[in-house]
Amino acid sequence: MSSTTELELLRPDDWHVHLRDGALLGAVVNHTARQFARAIVMPNLKPPVTTVAAARAYRDRILAAVDPALGFTPLMTAYLTDDTDPNELALGRREGVFTAAKLYPANATTNSAAGVTDVRRLDRALERMQELGLPLLVHGEVVDAGVDVFDREAVFLERVLAPTVARFPGLRVVVEHITTRQAVDFVTAAGPNVGATITPHHLEINRNAMFEGGLRPHFYCLPVAKREEHRLALRRAATSGDPKFFLGTDSAPHRVPDKESACGCAGIWNAPVALESYAKTFEEENALDRLEAFASVHGPRFYGLPVNGARVRLVREPSRVPERVATPAGELVPFHAGRELGWRFSGPVP
Repeated sequence: MSSTTELELLRPDDWHVHLRDGALLGAVVNHTARQFARAIVMPNLKPPVTTVAAARAYRDRILAAVDPALGFTPLMTAYLTDDTDPNELALGRREGVFTAAKLYPANATTNSAAGVTDVRRLDRALERMQELGLPLLVHGEVVDAGVDVFDREAVFLERVLAPTVARFPGLRVVVEHITTRQAVDFVTAAGPNVGATITPHHLEINRNAMFEGGLRPHFYCLPVAKREEHRLALRRAATSGDPKFFLGTDSAPHRVPDKESACGCAGIWNAPVALESYAKTFEEENALDRLEAFASVHGPRFYGLPVNGARVRLVREPSRVPERVATPAGELVPFHAGRELGWRFSGPVP
């Protein structure tokens, strides 16, 4: 850390991001690439990225869309289905295409209809992933209609993930975008092969944000924000210095009409102000000295990748987040829209 007026960090990585495809990919990818050196890219496209060939092609599209001067590396993931071939995962790992594989319970979130209907159908794939050291990334929610939406993460941990971790004790698991005290406790109590990502928005808002002054669709995401006690538990975990917890924005852009509709899409686009938002939280928790570890060190060490050598800078400078961002793909609403943040990302350190 440099001073109270600026922060210098090892260049961070984003261990969970949605870059979309087509025109929207071109509109959003540089917002991620300007802050992060690498990003774990989610595979829930239409059709989903289930093969090595599809992942390689998607990576090529990302690299074609990103500004090469930003020095950004997308890390690709396989979308797991009931019929995933373990040999395809092994091929992707061997050829340096798959960094991880993603478990979406079928119909749990955006573009997850092709996801897994029963985790036991993945046993052969998980066994091979354990052998390969290929991490399992988990969207941790049950889809049982009888379970309240605010309880679906906690129930998933108990019913699905705990037995899975017990069956595959050597499997590396990332519980992504955790939202509950129960998830914090689960990850903390698990072995060193279980970690978690935490988003900037789940550190900032609780579930009241979706209803303040009316229905607020741009605060709707999955998993949904929970009660204040859970937000506080996440803030304690993120700022604790525990290497099991690391940065993953879950930045998930949707065009304004897709959010502001009778059936609005889930997702918060936080990429334009991701580091500024994390810095806000860490400062409020008197933990700015731990931001670099959370943002830049814990993630690569969990994945067995080198920590970035370059550095970036944030300066203490009030900056107002635009209400909307016009792009060739349509208007987008960023996280913190219309608000003033106390930190501004100023780019790489020369």
